[in-house]
Amino acid sequence: MQKWLKATRFLKKTQQQMPNKPSILLIISGGIAAYKCPELVRLFKRSDFDVTVILTKSAEQFVTPLTLQTVSENKVYTDLFSLDDEQEIGHIQLSRKADVVLIAPATANILAEMAQGLCRDLATTCLLATDKPVIVAPAMNVKMWEHPATQANLETLRQRGVTIMQPNEGSMACGEFGIGRLPEPQEIFGFVAQFLNQTIHKPLSGKTAIVTAGPTHEPIDPVRFIGNYSSGKQGYAIAQKLAEAGAIVTLISGPTNLPTPANVARIDVQTAEQMMTACEAQLPTDIAIFTAAVADWKAEKAAQKIKKTGQTPILNLNENPDILKTISQHKNRPALVIGFAAETENLEQNAIAKRLRKGCDWIVANEISKANPAFGADQNSCLLLTKDATETWRTQSKVDIAQKLVEKVTLFFYDSKSSKEKDIA
Repeated sequence: MQKWLKATRFLKKTQQQMPNKPSILLIISGGIAAYKCPELVRLFKRSDFDVTVILTKSAEQFVTPLTLQTVSENKVYTDLFSLDDEQEIGHIQLSRKADVVLIAPATANILAEMAQGLCRDLATTCLLATDKPVIVAPAMNVKMWEHPATQANLETLRQRGVTIMQPNEGSMACGEFGIGRLPEPQEIFGFVAQFLNQTIHKPLSGKTAIVTAGPTHEPIDPVRFIGNYSSGKQGYAIAQKLAEAGAIVTLISGPTNLPTPANVARIDVQTAEQMMTACEAQLPTDIAIFTAAVADWKAEKAAQKIKKTGQTPILNLNENPDILKTISQHKNRPALVIGFAAETENLEQNAIAKRLRKGCDWIVANEISKANPAFGADQNSCLLLTKDATETWRTQSKVDIAQKLVEKVTLFFYDSKSSKEKDIA
């Protein structure tokens, strides 16, 4: 809830530079949880949103058009074949004039209709016609939520780009207990505000960022190298989420097999020295996030392939440049420098020591173990360490971790801006 409240405050700031109010098309389908929707509309209106409501016929059994028209201060739409509606706006225009389409509550029935592409009424016709982001807040009996058909429909919608809010767990109107309760209006409002910040209003617009990712390969001879198991997945996900938030992102990547994220500039390197040079060339920048697993040492490269002779060859190793420390102490130091730490023991203690030793602002630390292999995996668990606090992030996808980190970055710049404005005032 706290992060959603902060996201709401940030959204209010961005609204000052918007030519129009943020706009929501709220579709209310027929579940008992529809009774919460007038309060949800009030929350949007208090934050100066423009709210248009579509009410399904079954939803009218739980909340009236007059109530919603009163709180939204807009006409409530119910009938696909209303001549007045078609003359005034039409279902195509209605589906496209909003910044985001929100379905709350989203019943199992409307989720199934969406997945099948049905157009049985005004709500489902608008959903098929819209070209705007769609968010659903499901609400239904726990058995309906858990049913394989519902879960298959949800997965289909996710693959089509629909954002799905997780329902709450608790007691239900039917008397059963489990997952399926509609989130509270404040939660839904905060979720939508956060979504708008990150996907539409681009809170990091105007900011520049560099992200390092993947391993480095330090050659031993023309055919061998010193390397590590880093896949680059976490760094690539962070670069993608920064770009989605509006930042101008340069991804400096060691050798990987990953595609370049959309709207991200990519520089390919092999060695730590090449990565160091590429990072310095991108300064000054606002944000620097160092996820790459940089080799600590390099070998004196043999001119020819080292042959097996029966004797163990001796490698003369030298330290590689310390990229995180160098950028953290650079004369063109970014406003926010974030390092990553992979540890096999004493995770928090080692991460705290690394943050102080390197001079960066934050450290994201993950423990490499059988329970959390991290390298090459699609999921991870980690700690976020700042000067003031340590947060534990449970096991989740690397994409979700990237999203959480970018949320933190966004709030860092919002809080910094707010502090400066207070000082000026």
